Amino acid sequence: MLTSVDGDLARADGPLVASWPAGPEQLFAELFVAVQRGQVFDDQKTFVDAIPLSDPAGILAAYRAQRQDPKFSLPAFVRTHFRTPAEQSVAPPPGQSLEDHIDGLWPRLARNTPAVPAHGSLLALPRPYVVPGGRFREVYYWDSYFTMLGLANAGRADLVDAMLDNFSSLIDRFGHVPNGNRTYYLSRSQPPFFSHMVELAAERRGPQLYAQYLPQLRREHAYWMAGERGLRPNTASRRVVALPDGTRLNRYWDDLDTPRAESYVQDLSTVEAAAGRSPSQVYRDLRAAAESGWDFSSRWLGDRRSLSSIRTTSIIPVDLNSLLFHLEVSIAQGCQLAGNPEASREFTQRAAQRAQGIERYLWNEAGGYYDDYDWERARLRQGPTAAMLYPLFVGSASSERARRTAQSARANLLATGGLATTTHVTDQQWDAPNGWAPLQWIAIVGLGRYGEADLARQIGTRFLANVSDHYAASGKLVEKYDLHESQGGGGGEYPLQDGFGWTNAVISRLLDLYGAAPNSRSALPRRASSLERSR
Repeated sequence: MLTSVDGDLARADGPLVASWPAGPEQLFAELFVAVQRGQVFDDQKTFVDAIPLSDPAGILAAYRAQRQDPKFSLPAFVRTHFRTPAEQSVAPPPGQSLEDHIDGLWPRLARNTPAVPAHGSLLALPRPYVVPGGRFREVYYWDSYFTMLGLANAGRADLVDAMLDNFSSLIDRFGHVPNGNRTYYLSRSQPPFFSHMVELAAERRGPQLYAQYLPQLRREHAYWMAGERGLRPNTASRRVVALPDGTRLNRYWDDLDTPRAESYVQDLSTVEAAAGRSPSQVYRDLRAAAESGWDFSSRWLGDRRSLSSIRTTSIIPVDLNSLLFHLEVSIAQGCQLAGNPEASREFTQRAAQRAQGIERYLWNEAGGYYDDYDWERARLRQGPTAAMLYPLFVGSASSERARRTAQSARANLLATGGLATTTHVTDQQWDAPNGWAPLQWIAIVGLGRYGEADLARQIGTRFLANVSDHYAASGKLVEKYDLHESQGGGGGEYPLQDGFGWTNAVISRLLDLYGAAPNSRSALPRRASSLERSR
């Protein structure tokens, strides 16, 4: 059994948590609680994105003075003192082709906020950026890598470079890339794709970019590895776990252990259902799952089904550690280009040690795939997920293990409409029967890297046909898809969103790779995966 030695929230190799801009839950105290508990808005994210029309201290004082009045109306008070955001419609004109719709979406999803309204939750960014769409009115970290792939494909190198500079700015200001550019997201990050963003831009601008962005690459690495120094075997601190042989691998984490501001009522409900568990631990695990981007999934659930059993911080994920391998390789390259061979050797060694750790702890020999590892219970999670393809995506896998992983993905995850997220059918959105555009792309690139072109093509063409079918029926590109029916995916904390940045991007890439999709998914060969056969 490993033990956690997590300290206070003091530093992430950067600014003090206390020095970050205050979020709405801090600025509005019991008013925030009243609005969220009272569910003044259908979506808990609406209030935390609202813009105060005057100084928060004055608004809070007015609330305290008026709330005991028998005629007081909380909704009316909020309407008087806040401007709430509106979602932008992205419905295409009748008959618009899928390709033309994607091209037309980029400018509609673009934002430019070098200055932001005072006292709101939005964090300014120096250059333009692209948001996912719908309720997601800000930039998101891992979403943006896939969005940038689509922008590069559309000839929008200006936006690719602008977004890279925005993320560099966030690292400079806060010591890490937050989940999104909102104050209430500052306590966590998301899957670290910054090194892949540098790689994407370097394909066009040259390898010197690794040296240009080396300070930010190294600072992001320091954020994820904060607490590693002096960490004893069988202990963990923040995002770092020291395993019994001293190997350092990483987990998802959050620097706060309170309900998420944007999902306040949902988190209270989850804790209420988690009888006998420490509320602070449940909140931390919910937040850590939000850092993973897979919020939520059976990957993180103790019983694979109930959100109240969530234990994200007890799990070493294969995707996170694969991305950190790529970050370490990128830093080594940047150090070499910057004329620091000693540091380059250090990070080359770090990458090699991480690759060895992935092979030792995250390889499921019986199943033939890369798995997540429960570091508290010292055992693999025993569940095939689309994250198994990440070591192939970053090139850390051996040829033999890549071949076996491809076989497992084909047997367990290949569905009629693309690559399934997991084999567990639940009401969580990062589970079967849902499929997500970024995971299709990770799989396709990873399989292609290891010569598994046939499986890559099957995944790509099936997903492309699924998305094309849904677009033909609805006129929408959405964030996730049901892989067994021609419809958007389900589950999660909020209604299905359309827009949608990473779907647009991946589909544009798939159209280039495989050409126009078949008219209907029914034109594709039918092969039931094990998860379909078990339903």
